[in-house]
Amino acid sequence: MPRPAFVSLDGLDGTGKSTQARMLAEWLTAQKVPVTSCTDPGGTALGAELRRILLFGREHRIATTTEAMLFMASRAQLVEEVIRPALERGEVVISDRFLLANVVYQGHAGGLSAEDLWAVGRVATGGLEPDLTLVFDLPPEVAVQRRTRDADRMEAKGDEYFARVRTGFNYEAGMRPDRYRIINAIPDADAVQRAARREVARLLADRGWNVSE
Repeated sequence: MPRPAFVSLDGLDGTGKSTQARMLAEWLTAQKVPVTSCTDPGGTALGAELRRILLFGREHRIATTTEAMLFMASRAQLVEEVIRPALERGEVVISDRFLLANVVYQGHAGGLSAEDLWAVGRVATGGLEPDLTLVFDLPPEVAVQRRTRDADRMEAKGDEYFARVRTGFNYEAGMRPDRYRIINAIPDADAVQRAARREVARLLADRGWNVSE
């Protein structure tokens, strides 16, 4: 009996991670693998409201610590309502972002302690972490050029901020090579997807799933 698996995708906005998450889910679904897809923040009724406040709300000035805690709250609800039940059903979960994003955006780039954010995150998720995290890497100036909509509140923070974000992602990925893989997001979406599938296929093979790339 294949075992469940939890995969998250992360990286700067504009790297195509959301497109890659959708393509991974479609690839697995076509092979009869049960998949639950979700977005962090979001994915639940409460999470959707927190997402609106965090990304699109202009009515409040949100302190960095408050920002971090709101992301944590959305994630806690997502784990409770969506991710754990799907894993308990034996499914593969694909999440567009997870705790790593908090550590990088509010920690490495925002000035909070990354160690403290990891600790709070373990409480918020009940210790749940992805079996595999794909970090899509792209220079910030290229990521900005690829955006197809107006910048949200997080995306509007400026070049220096996003340089720190990229450095933070690469640092954290280097610290956990057993669970994190850096994917070069410069090529076209299909080439990036092939690289992502290779990593996911390896994980799923170890979990007893028979999938082809």
